[in-house]
Amino acid sequence: MTPEEHTPTNRLADATSPYLQQHAHNPVDWWPWCDEALALARQEGKPILLSIGYSACHWCHVMAHESFEDPQTAALMNELFVNVKVDREERPDLDRIYQSAHQLLSQRPGGWPLTVFLTPDDQMPFFAGTYFPDQPRHGMISFRDLMQRVHAAWQEQQDAIRTQNQALAEALGRLNPGAGESAGAALSRDPLDAARRELAESFDATHGGFGRAPKFPHCTSIERLLRHWALEPGDSQALHMALFTLERMALGGVYDQLGGGFCRYSVDDRWMIPHFEKMLYDNGPLLSLYADAWRASGNPLFRDVCEETAAWVMREMQSPEGGYYSTLDADSEGEEGRFYAWTQDEVRAELDDEEYSVFSLHYGLDRASNFEGKWHLHTFLDDDTLAARAGHDAPRVRQLLDSAREKLFLVREKRVRPGRDDKILSSWNALMIRGMAAAGRFLDRPEWIASAERAVDFIRDSLWREGRLLAVYKDGTAHLPAYLDDHANLIEALLELLQARWRESDLSFAVELAEVLLAHFEDADAGGFFFTADDHERLIHNPKPLGDDSLPAGNGIAARALMRLGWLLAETRYLDAAERTLKLAWEPMTRLPYGHCALLNALEEYLHPDEILVMRADADRLARWQRELEAEYLPRRLVFPVPADAELPPALVDKVASGDGVIYRCVGTRCEAPVPDPAALTPAS
Repeated sequence: MTPEEHTPTNRLADATSPYLQQHAHNPVDWWPWCDEALALARQEGKPILLSIGYSACHWCHVMAHESFEDPQTAALMNELFVNVKVDREERPDLDRIYQSAHQLLSQRPGGWPLTVFLTPDDQMPFFAGTYFPDQPRHGMISFRDLMQRVHAAWQEQQDAIRTQNQALAEALGRLNPGAGESAGAALSRDPLDAARRELAESFDATHGGFGRAPKFPHCTSIERLLRHWALEPGDSQALHMALFTLERMALGGVYDQLGGGFCRYSVDDRWMIPHFEKMLYDNGPLLSLYADAWRASGNPLFRDVCEETAAWVMREMQSPEGGYYSTLDADSEGEEGRFYAWTQDEVRAELDDEEYSVFSLHYGLDRASNFEGKWHLHTFLDDDTLAARAGHDAPRVRQLLDSAREKLFLVREKRVRPGRDDKILSSWNALMIRGMAAAGRFLDRPEWIASAERAVDFIRDSLWREGRLLAVYKDGTAHLPAYLDDHANLIEALLELLQARWRESDLSFAVELAEVLLAHFEDADAGGFFFTADDHERLIHNPKPLGDDSLPAGNGIAARALMRLGWLLAETRYLDAAERTLKLAWEPMTRLPYGHCALLNALEEYLHPDEILVMRADADRLARWQRELEAEYLPRRLVFPVPADAELPPALVDKVASGDGVIYRCVGTRCEAPVPDPAALTPAS
């Protein structure tokens, strides 16, 4: 590193975000999003050039190298604009707002890097795009030409820009359903059935997944299909669509065949070549989803995915303090996928002839290369076909594959690793806590449950301050007020963890978070929850996220979590808030059902309330009962194993221990007389 590179050149050097730190040595006079930057724009009358991305984003790296590291481009940026860099993972509020604005302005989906030009006095966007190259190509204007045109428009067309801004502000306001639009809605299962039909129409029967390339996991859609099958056990097609998709993903290159864990998405329709970044927020939901699929099917492939993914999480993504890191980069040594791809010679050098023969057939090394002259591992043959082709029985084939994978994994560990974004986000940690807790419970892996508990304890100790949650932790610093997703996902995670191992502190934490949701995020008049709290920084828009995107919608998770907590504690305020949310979202749910699967899961539980089982007994009996009660995939059964000697909060004080053990059951708001063991439970109606 040269002295120039070592010396910070702008204000991003002290940021907690690794993404912002990546730009600390740019010749661009970058600001983080802050009052000082906004004030400077107003003072100088310069538009704001807002650039939003994240550390693992490949095209963010490309634009940085082409433009932000170029002195001439940087000089033009510094002359014409106040330049603000934002990490979308730290500031999802800003990203949500300006992604929506981009879509309204351009009539195209957004993405990252997001490039937006804002008016200096009110931060309204008047032009938005994504990646722009350093030279004109593929029909795209160069970034420098774009800046000059935007500057000219600002100088010459301010009246037109103000008119456009007014229209945009009105359009953003219309994105939130208003009070009374669905107030009288009679909630029914119609959107559940409609989503099932829509998902079937977009299902890829050949390769699994939905729609065409690029293919994303769409965890909420797969969960919706599994839950639909549980609701309608005769619907074998719903089960097939879910399990087949999960199987093809697990056998594909989107899954790390050596190290476990899933990449962000597949660039092709066969799940073969991924965009190589690994995101915590994908792998948490996928871990719980594969655990559910294991319960629903007994397919050992799904168990193996859980084993390998949980091992990867604990090996590479959990901090010594307990929290989970955010992402692994797609790039290493300046190339996307370099860490994961192999040449035939590299593989042959590490394996014996028998291992290589089986491995090459299984993963396609006997075929044409599939990734820039190399091979990225993708499963081409099933075990039976592989055994027949290799001339071995199935156990021997499995043994040879396991041996080969272990050898190659150890070799790969010596390569230059992709960069890791080691900030800790409350919402993404919650998704992984839920995944580790669920998988640990269903696969009887207490170490995974302990990992989830360590993460919860870290959040409570480091990100919970004076009764309020913070969103981000990095290098000893916790900051930024938490968002809707942080609270909703964490409540749901705590409820999952309480079913794995009862800790009263976790229940108390869930209640505290629920109270914050109701006090600071709920729209008590219209229903639903805003993305930011009532005491958050004032921005141009405060969305109520209803539709799922890369993450399940916060309102859907909040509604389900509050219902579950409300039934457990007999707290009608939580149940009422959930109902108001569903009624607010009724019109969007019925207009585009498959785009609101998180809300549909909450709707299902509103229409068919959960079975809540509170068990009181000694540890051995609790474990035995729990295995019995959770052997089937029953997503609307919640089983809480409370030790006989545990003290319960006032809301549960009537669930007293008795004899050798006792089970209390409530279905929604209807409770039954306690029974001495699972055999005495009548089938839930």
